[in-house]
Amino acid sequence: MTLARQRWIYIRRRLLQGVLTVFLIVTANFFLLHLAPGDPASVLAGEAGASNPEFIAQLRAQFGLDRPLYVQYLKYLWETATFDLGHSFRFGESNLKLIAGRLPATLLLMVSAVFLSVLVGSSLGLIAAIKRKTYIEVGILLVAVLAYAAPVFWAGLMFIVLFSIKLEWLPTSGMSTVGAGFTGIRYAFDVAQHLVLPAFTLSLFYIALYTRLMRTSVLENLSLNYVVTARSKGLPGRRIVLGHVLRNAVLPVLTMAAVQIGGMLGGSVVVESVFGWPGLGLLAYESLFSRDLNLLLGILFFGAILVAVANLAVDIAYAAIDPRVILK
Repeated sequence: MTLARQRWIYIRRRLLQGVLTVFLIVTANFFLLHLAPGDPASVLAGEAGASNPEFIAQLRAQFGLDRPLYVQYLKYLWETATFDLGHSFRFGESNLKLIAGRLPATLLLMVSAVFLSVLVGSSLGLIAAIKRKTYIEVGILLVAVLAYAAPVFWAGLMFIVLFSIKLEWLPTSGMSTVGAGFTGIRYAFDVAQHLVLPAFTLSLFYIALYTRLMRTSVLENLSLNYVVTARSKGLPGRRIVLGHVLRNAVLPVLTMAAVQIGGMLGGSVVVESVFGWPGLGLLAYESLFSRDLNLLLGILFFGAILVAVANLAVDIAYAAIDPRVILK
């Protein structure tokens, strides 16, 4: 069997696993949200200022809450499969339209945070391993421990106080300057300024994690036989590290990056709330407290798709770096 054929079988198997994962997540989300106490129809009726029994019964019928749970579940599966996510009572819009409007902001934040955490964390971990038993290593590990222990919401607030209020280098909240009317490159620069603090806050925990992980992986590879052989052949240390060790040491970081996507979706709720970033995290926060279950289920569905796609992309990148995983 050719390598291309094996690669295709590998990708197809991972794709089927991703579809199954999304199905299981969607099912779990549905039943967990319906087990939560309280009646969404009563909350919606209270917000509308008409909490009489007739209006509540009308809302329950409108959103299908008066049907048996298994009927609601089957209907939800069909609507999810056809991307018919229903209508938001609170926002008065299609849930799909609401999610599609907020999705680009969340993707921009998450992609920036993943790139930043992998790049900075891997670089710091590599430096710490090369500069072992020096003050540089001690300093990097100390900073990593502090970043690892810092709560996300506290770090975000401290960054706002320092960089936005005290130094006035960066904006405090939002995705762009309201009413500025920027276009083109000026608008992109404005968005980038607003992105710095949320992306760094969201990636802070993972920078610390990747620093420690990369350092351990590099030190482990430096003690393997292939490095000893390369040194015996007279290869320069920099060439050994960058040409051989780095390629193998980065594999655990890539594996963890796939797990990071799911964690970032949860972290984005806090970060987007702190910085007023108009993404899915802030929308999920608003829909949760308004008991807008259809909208929340739609957000969780798209979150499951993002996690599955991210895992598939990491698997493909992993196989490209180390083709031996295809044979396993």
